[in-house]
Amino acid sequence: MSSVRYPSHWTNQKLKYVASLKSGEGITSDDISDSDEYPVYGGNGVRGYTSSYTHDGTYPLIGRQGALCGNINYASGKFWASEHAVVVNVHHGHVVGWLGEVLRSMNLNQYSQSAAQPGISVEVIENLPIPVPPESEQEAIANYLDRETTRIDALIAEKERMLALLDEKRAALISRVVTRGLDPNVPLKPSGQNWLGEIPAHWPTTKFSWDVFISEGQVDPEDDNFSEMILIAPNHIESRTGQVIYKETSADQGAVSGKYLCKEGDVLYSKIRPALRKVALADEDCLCSADMYALRPSERLLPQYLQYFLLSEDFSTWAELESARVAMPKINRETLSAIRMPVPPLQEQERIIFEIRKGTERIDLQRKAIRVSVELLKERRAALITAAVTGQIPLEEMTG
Repeated sequence: MSSVRYPSHWTNQKLKYVASLKSGEGITSDDISDSDEYPVYGGNGVRGYTSSYTHDGTYPLIGRQGALCGNINYASGKFWASEHAVVVNVHHGHVVGWLGEVLRSMNLNQYSQSAAQPGISVEVIENLPIPVPPESEQEAIANYLDRETTRIDALIAEKERMLALLDEKRAALISRVVTRGLDPNVPLKPSGQNWLGEIPAHWPTTKFSWDVFISEGQVDPEDDNFSEMILIAPNHIESRTGQVIYKETSADQGAVSGKYLCKEGDVLYSKIRPALRKVALADEDCLCSADMYALRPSERLLPQYLQYFLLSEDFSTWAELESARVAMPKINRETLSAIRMPVPPLQEQERIIFEIRKGTERIDLQRKAIRVSVELLKERRAALITAAVTGQIPLEEMTG
């Protein structure tokens, strides 16, 4: 920011002459609850609540550790600042809202000092130079940015709601056709599973284990024969679409826990809550982590139909409830094996897959367009902040 030109009557000062910076105080997870008197701020906002506080007032907070270190939040009133947040105590004669936005414009994450566990140093940050306008202009900048960013944030929130509605529409499409078929007038019958309800009368049901083989026997994690194979874990899968969003080999990940060998066409299902809605189709021979089941359908089930069934709201709701019944929050092999599922005729499965693909492609195109507009709004927000705190927007424009 020191290379940016700003109005000649502004000064250039190190941050430590405008505010004092100090990390918050340690607090254990046992002392944080979902409901108590005072909020606990970590490096990325409110973590929970506790019964005492470390600060009283309004302060900018800088995230100190983790991938999001350097991000900016505000805390007001009585609150506890944890050791993962740097509290910025703005000196008399300067405006909190102005300085918070100056810090936001500085991309403080670039000063993180460790790749393994990114973190920023207070000593480094407090010695960074910033352009400092008179207090009256600081007030005008803070008010202007509060007004304009609130307006942009409202537009972003509206678009995020539209994205959520499209996700619901996508999920509803999959759930409806994978368990009810494509003909809304077809006669129905009880499925025999309370969580599934009625299914088309001409669809047979099968015990899951009769038509789906659940992989057994984990691969030795020390076996070099598998080190160059792609390893899929729940965090590689997008829950909304079931797509594998990135791939790494077992060696790349340095994975040492057990893995299952998967064949092309297997359905990979995450058995661990809260990742129960992550289901992918293996497009090549690979490995999956021990947190997943590799499911191989029989000739009566098309792999993508099985994937869509596992992504359906009926099945996902059942899985969430079942995982909550056991000490280890997961779906046990025996429990999954025992359920019954519908088996539409193969030609009908093909039509169901085609209709879901066609419908979700339309939804995904809408979603992509909205996501692009959200990113443009975020860029506009960031550019507006930078322009305001560096004096690129005339004072009369901000106050007019």
